[in-house]
Amino acid sequence: QQQQQQQQKVIKKVVPPLPLDWTKMAECNEQEDIAPADAIRYPWDVMEFPLPPDQSETHLTIVGTAGQKITRMGSNLDEYVSDNLTHLVLRSHLIRTMEGVSKLKHLELLELYDNMIDEINDLCPGEVVDKGEDEEEDDGLPAKNLRVLDISYNVIRDMNPISQCLNLQELYIAQNKIKSIRGIGQLTQLRKVDLGANRIRFMEEEELSGLINLEELWLGKNKIEHIGGISKLTKLRRLDVQSNRLTSIENLEGQVDTLEELYLAHNGIDVEGAKCPTGLALPFKQLNTIDMSRNRLTDTSPFAHLTSLNELWISGNDIKTFDDVEYIRSLVELDGVYLEYNPVASDFEYRKKLVEIVPNLTQIDATMVGGIGQHGYLTGGGSGDNLLERMRQMQDQVIQKAAAETEASGSKEDE
Repeated sequence: QQQQQQQQKVIKKVVPPLPLDWTKMAECNEQEDIAPADAIRYPWDVMEFPLPPDQSETHLTIVGTAGQKITRMGSNLDEYVSDNLTHLVLRSHLIRTMEGVSKLKHLELLELYDNMIDEINDLCPGEVVDKGEDEEEDDGLPAKNLRVLDISYNVIRDMNPISQCLNLQELYIAQNKIKSIRGIGQLTQLRKVDLGANRIRFMEEEELSGLINLEELWLGKNKIEHIGGISKLTKLRRLDVQSNRLTSIENLEGQVDTLEELYLAHNGIDVEGAKCPTGLALPFKQLNTIDMSRNRLTDTSPFAHLTSLNELWISGNDIKTFDDVEYIRSLVELDGVYLEYNPVASDFEYRKKLVEIVPNLTQIDATMVGGIGQHGYLTGGGSGDNLLERMRQMQDQVIQKAAAETEASGSKEDE
């Protein structure tokens, strides 16, 4: 028994400790610039910074997908970077707090994608300092200089502080925990906004109506039930409200002359909901791409008058017959159509009949018309004059494949 106890003690000693260093993120010592290496890492802990900083460097990019991850930006970050820094990218780290940004007066692009930030702060100095006559006015910087802000894939709940960025042109704040659109109503310079994968339920008009220069609005993967609040966005070219709770398409009057791409996949829109007078029934002039995959469409009648369409993606609906497809015969500009995962796609001559309805098609589902399919055979489609030649080519391919298999099996028997 004593020997067994001694052996057990020895075994306990040789078992290596669990790799839990990453959990030791204790409070750093405020009197030291750098906390213990196993707990806190600043940017200058994971890469070399020349001191004094090279003033010609305007971009700093540190990606945490390889090597050590930063956990603190550092309130004294300005001491390690150029005074002329315009682009700061700290992607895929373990940063929890935005700090040190307010001292970067010339910053135009800030990317903190894929971190652990729960609050937007430090975009402006906390206090306004009286300036001398010879000193340059910089109150409100860097927020006033920022043109691009990407804080996607964090845990932010409140976007109000973005209101300080009056000259912002692109905002990416996808995959956070935002429940309402706030703080962007006065940002008239915005061209692109991505608020996808949040918890938004309403498209607030008081916030969206002020974005008079907005060209792209991405709101996919939220909880939105109605399209609204965009009547004054007369420059909008791309609208994405896919993977929400829509049952109709409406309130698009302001985009009749400008809308080019409309993404509404994975909703509950049926034919009646798609034909709303303020929705697809409008005479859109520039609309070239519609994605309504995985909805409740039973025919293609909502698209019959949209003669500018180049791409129509309606896979995964409930379109049963080619009579239900016949409505798109008038779409002479249509290049590609996705109808897979509809009952009609199981028809033996599915591709051939589609080309007969829309002769200009160059792509059906994921395969080019007249191209090589996934099994190496020529795909269907094309004019009747070429059908016989295509059948002959397919026959030759089958014969060649059979001959090759016979030859291969014969050589194995000889061995």
